[in-house]
Amino acid sequence: MRNIDKDVMLAKKDERYLEDFIGNYESFILHAAHKVTGKYISKRDDQWSVALSAFHEAIKSYDFDKGVFLPFAETVIRRRLYDYYRKQSRHDCEVPIDSYTIENDMESDIKPIKLEVMNKTAVQEEFDAKLEIQTISEILSKYGISFRELAVSSPKAGKTRSVCGQAIMYLAQNPILLTEMRKTKTLPLKILEKNKNLPRKVLERHRKYIIAGTEIISGEYPILSEYLKYIREESLI
Repeated sequence: MRNIDKDVMLAKKDERYLEDFIGNYESFILHAAHKVTGKYISKRDDQWSVALSAFHEAIKSYDFDKGVFLPFAETVIRRRLYDYYRKQSRHDCEVPIDSYTIENDMESDIKPIKLEVMNKTAVQEEFDAKLEIQTISEILSKYGISFRELAVSSPKAGKTRSVCGQAIMYLAQNPILLTEMRKTKTLPLKILEKNKNLPRKVLERHRKYIIAGTEIISGEYPILSEYLKYIREESLI
């Protein structure tokens, strides 16, 4: 049981073993990168270097007591590639000032630059949103949840939204429960019902929404998190 995880702990301490361990999991790293990018990745691609570095980071930061290594490593790879694409999109959205002839500060001269910046910023935000949706969709698929289902399971009434929000924040703020949810791929209904005194029927009816909300709130999804901003705001009241 958990032999790989024990190997990781050894690799953290032994540099020579670390090199061999990484070599044995090159196919895993390539596959994880492929899942994020949606295309074939070779060792000649920049994404390979990013994923390889992320795998090394995952080994060095891994904690045996906090769960299984490979899913953790895949998450780190996904996040680092996500960061890579965000930086790339920012670079692509930079506007070369010398491509315009600005002879004075008249509004007529500045307008084209403002419009170009606004257009490219919108493209970047759209790209970031698609990347976040792609990433969270892969995570939710492991729970048997599709991103499209969330519109159906989203709470409409104020009281129901409040119950779901309390459940999401409670899970997000409790690492042990969060780890257990991710491990079992189920919502800890009994604990939420008992510890937070939340109605079980609401929890069951909106299970998918609560799981998705918890993953988004506890992850790195700045754009998607905006849609759940009310949850954090209510928790501060």
